[in-house]
Amino acid sequence: MNNPFLNELEERFLRYVKIDTTADPTSSTSPSTARQFDLLHVLVEELKEIGAQDVTLTDYGALLATIPATVQTDAPTIALLAHVDTAPQFSGTGVKPIVHRDYDGQDIVLPDDPSQVLSPQALPYLAQKVGDDIVTASGTTLLGADDKAGIAIIMAAARHLLRHPELPHGVIRIGFTPDEEIGRGVHAKLPGDLQAVFGYTLDGAHRGEIVYETFSADGAKVIVKGVSIHPGWAKDKLVNAAHLAAKIVDTLPQATLTPETTSDRQGFLHIVGMGGSAAEMSIDIILRDFERDLLAAQGDLLQKVCAAVQAGEPRAQITCTITPQYRNMRYWLEDDMRPVELARAACRQAGVEPFSVPVRGGTDGSRLTELGVPTPNVFTGMQEIHGPLEWISLQDMAAATDVCIKLAQLWATAGSGESKSEHDAESPADTGAAVDWTDAI
Repeated sequence: MNNPFLNELEERFLRYVKIDTTADPTSSTSPSTARQFDLLHVLVEELKEIGAQDVTLTDYGALLATIPATVQTDAPTIALLAHVDTAPQFSGTGVKPIVHRDYDGQDIVLPDDPSQVLSPQALPYLAQKVGDDIVTASGTTLLGADDKAGIAIIMAAARHLLRHPELPHGVIRIGFTPDEEIGRGVHAKLPGDLQAVFGYTLDGAHRGEIVYETFSADGAKVIVKGVSIHPGWAKDKLVNAAHLAAKIVDTLPQATLTPETTSDRQGFLHIVGMGGSAAEMSIDIILRDFERDLLAAQGDLLQKVCAAVQAGEPRAQITCTITPQYRNMRYWLEDDMRPVELARAACRQAGVEPFSVPVRGGTDGSRLTELGVPTPNVFTGMQEIHGPLEWISLQDMAAATDVCIKLAQLWATAGSGESKSEHDAESPADTGAAVDWTDAI
């Protein structure tokens, strides 16, 4: 039976991914790129067209709107959120989406770069999608399902709820944020402007995935200042900052503490950028772990390495500044699991089996939860994000849309009570290995 949301989701998603919204980590503005407004302005008009109220584009680039309640309820206001930007690691310019209808289980060769192949042998989740409608890019750009799939899902769910006032639900807030991919999606004003007690980011992967445990994250910047002089006169005078920066990188435990050597609940130090000259070098590093004490230990290790290299060359100046980014949402959600339990119940009502595993990444929900708006993450179907092999199933998106609609109704009836967990006790899958899926932040 054809899902009633499929056509709308396809039309919206294909339109959104063609709009370049790449974030820029070097920019100090919010949003970091003006092109994010190209999509935000489209969404302003679409929200007004479907009848959403209080449509507001804030001065920091977040788009907010309201779906009014259809029943009197003491249930808290909930929010549905997604981010408009795409990751700067790979091109989001000139995206040409392709719909591979009724997927036949064979390799999908992307036409603009035939070396880019989606193989069900290499991608087990793809092998499960025979018969689905699979959307990819053409091979030279990312697709942008992260997170334009979330936007399309929220818009389809919002339109359905507004067209069907007979469906009982409380007040629902919609939030589309900029710059999630560079760790700046949650502006300091957002929790207050959102006016929601609980939220859900539509920014997850496999069908049924309800995430309430993410990495905790810090960012580090190491600055190495050497002594610059003409190389012809450098004997006993030159202090090469590039050599010292390389020594710092080489001293860090590359065999056991990098993304490519860790999995499950292991954290990592990841060098994301390095540049400069013999006079001065900078190293940008992200630190990730599920536990705060282990994250702090990573920071201590980095500081000790920098101090050791500094001690070996006192004429240099080496500084290491560590800045908190976000924390594991579990620390707050475990005190009140209602948002997670109702999301699982909504999945089951939609015929989707829910599961929860720690995710090796973060979302806007990580920071929102820390700031007082507990916000677990709900699946969209996105796969192989941030690169040319990114793909998504329209049927997964339709399932997520149905979950959002059922979730809105569940909050109206069950959301006002105390936390109930007897029918949602964690299964072994709920405490399994972490998903190897990472946002850029």
